[in-house]
Amino acid sequence: MLGCCWNVASEIIVILGVGFVSLTARKLVRHAGPMRSALFIALFGFALTTVAEKSVYEIPLKDIGNKATSLKPHQGKVVLVVNVASQCGLTSQYRALQAVHTKYNAKGFAVLGFPCNQFGKQEPGTLTEIKEFCSKNYQVTFPMFAKIEVNGDGAHPLYQNLKKQAGLKKIGWNFEKFLVGKDGKVLKRFSPGTKPDAPEVISAIEAALK
Repeated sequence: MLGCCWNVASEIIVILGVGFVSLTARKLVRHAGPMRSALFIALFGFALTTVAEKSVYEIPLKDIGNKATSLKPHQGKVVLVVNVASQCGLTSQYRALQAVHTKYNAKGFAVLGFPCNQFGKQEPGTLTEIKEFCSKNYQVTFPMFAKIEVNGDGAHPLYQNLKKQAGLKKIGWNFEKFLVGKDGKVLKRFSPGTKPDAPEVISAIEAALK
């Protein structure tokens, strides 16, 4: 029964993937035998979700200058995605983030900073203020993006994607870290309190770069 279900789902996915949504209920019945319409609908919904879900590289973003961008320039690289804040007890992690970015950037690694004001309202500034703060106090050169939300109904699609991959319901605080591999898949998640240059973070970065 399960094998039959998977065959039907696979066929739907293949047909959708090449742009032909032409699988009729009659054909489904012929392949699936005794399965009922509720199961057909579930399989079809699964197929649509599988085809339609965007990779992290296809999700629209805005950079710290509020210009449209995406993660496509980082495709094929290892990246550490971090939700950052300028007035947090963990803000000093910017220093280690920059050091790690500088050390491994030439090898195909980048830190990506996403300002967020959801935790204690600790990122209240404008994009210009955030950029100046990071540059002046921590000499940040790694890519920074426009302010976003990471939790709740307004969570940015990028963070919806990352949380789903990591099996995480919500981001706990500022400076949560996702290590994303060259294929756009989440490899590791590190808690806000884990320093960017902690041994476990460095070893994971180096392993991903191999």
